[in-house]
Amino acid sequence: MAALAERWTLIDGVKVFYRESAGGPGAAPMMHLHGFGLSGRYLLPTAERLAGEFHTLVPDLPGFGRSGKPREPLDVPELAHAAAAFLDDRGIDRVTLVGNSMGCAVICEFAHHYPERLERAVLVAPAGGLHNQPLHRAVRQLARDGIREPVQLLPVAVPDYLRFGVPSTVRMFRALTRYPALERLLALRIPTLVVVGSADPLMPEPPRIQQIAGQTDNHVLLVVIHGAAHAINFSHPGELANVTRQFMADQPIRDDPDSPGDARAYEIHRGVNLPPLTTTDGPV
Repeated sequence: MAALAERWTLIDGVKVFYRESAGGPGAAPMMHLHGFGLSGRYLLPTAERLAGEFHTLVPDLPGFGRSGKPREPLDVPELAHAAAAFLDDRGIDRVTLVGNSMGCAVICEFAHHYPERLERAVLVAPAGGLHNQPLHRAVRQLARDGIREPVQLLPVAVPDYLRFGVPSTVRMFRALTRYPALERLLALRIPTLVVVGSADPLMPEPPRIQQIAGQTDNHVLLVVIHGAAHAINFSHPGELANVTRQFMADQPIRDDPDSPGDARAYEIHRGVNLPPLTTTDGPV
């Protein structure tokens, strides 16, 4: 694990707070994007485990966390443009993006507008779309998820939600439930890792996700972390960092026996357009 330095910059007139670790020499850039109402703080358990291998960035997007608020709240496409502007500010042309929940929607929009800038995508619990409609259904799903997350998440998430505010939370959550998540996901033409938790009430059951993924010629690797709910980046950082590392190296997904607890990660779908698997002994 590597600590990330805390820094500030100015994006389109808004002060943006971010965390950064350079990684090793020539490390590939990897940016982690948070969910709605939250800051990048809850992503750190996973980001820190990968920071020694990648040039790691964890911003609070404009309007979230410790970053300043734009004059008008940003929707998902505008957040994708803000992410691109942040990368411009850091002098980064191409990047791998790792997102959770709303962060996955931002990644899909980023891919839609800036396909040439996205190396790979890691979508962790990509909520949004039909499964979370109507709004009251999504609220019930979120309430069920709350009791499945570790209690250690509370002192991290509650201050973020209070800072973000109830009106902004409702507005953004409503936008996410209307977001064409599946359409954007299936349009991705880069290697994409989708990680879902078996106990996540905001996601369809893994067999349903597997069925959808298998209906298209795709670039998606689908992995389940057994026992995880929605905030996998916080609750299961060892398992998530392990499968992300394997995905980035085009290696078979194997569970990490050194991660604590009884959670286990396993692959349930591999798209035909993904790069060939490799091992230390060569191609699989």
